Amino acid sequence: MSHVKLGKYNQLEIVKEVDFGVYLDGDEDGEILLPKKYVPEGSTTGDILNVFIYLDMEERLVATTLQPYAQVGEFACLSVAWVNEYGAFLDWGLMKDLFVPFREQKVKMQQGRRYVVHVHLDEESYRIVASSKVERYFSDERPEYEPGEEVEILVYQSTDLGYKAIVDGKFSGLLYRNEVFRPLEVGMKLSAFIKQVRPDGKIDLELQKAGFRKVDDFADVLLRYIKDNGGRTSINDKSDAETIYDAFGVSKKTFKKAVGELYRKRLVVLEENGIRLA
Repeated sequence: MSHVKLGKYNQLEIVKEVDFGVYLDGDEDGEILLPKKYVPEGSTTGDILNVFIYLDMEERLVATTLQPYAQVGEFACLSVAWVNEYGAFLDWGLMKDLFVPFREQKVKMQQGRRYVVHVHLDEESYRIVASSKVERYFSDERPEYEPGEEVEILVYQSTDLGYKAIVDGKFSGLLYRNEVFRPLEVGMKLSAFIKQVRPDGKIDLELQKAGFRKVDDFADVLLRYIKDNGGRTSINDKSDAETIYDAFGVSKKTFKKAVGELYRKRLVVLEENGIRLA
């Protein structure tokens, strides 16, 4: 016998059809309603459906084929739909909003603003809730990454030192502010690279692969780029840092050094409005 997984996707069989939907076999948890508006067209008794299970307003198990923005055990950046005297309610893509009790709020949440939260089951009430005290929910395992390995990150806090990010939905990492050359915001999801895993298990991240920090490596990349683009580029050392970063993923300083290197080797000619091959 098995229980359905609350707050997650489950593959369940249709056991009964009624006017207002279908009932799914929840095994030990009994029959679970999938309301009519979510029943895929042509579904019939005996079909297995992939459904998300949560609790309705009456705290009963209910199924949906809508996709929430996060499942139990995941982190996500969600916006506050409304607030009352018990806490905040987040829009997570389902009919019933996701509750964040006051005690689980790092700062008092405000309607219309977005916050990075962790979704989990409240052990006392068995409800699905969220918490913006995300640090509590990082994995205790030591991260096993190699320098230069690519990871997916979710930025969850901006500090004087840099941007704290959740790495692969499990660990905490940091992008140092002085190494970030593009605007970042809390809630952004992006790819990054492991700079190092420190002895305490904390992860230093970077947005460009380590090799590109070596100027001669980047000089080769830049030369190839100019060749591939008809022998010239309108980006030069007068271009702003953001334009350079968007195009090449390096800082303006690295870009200028590489241009200088190519110029000294007489491989390029510097013009008023760009750079061309010599």
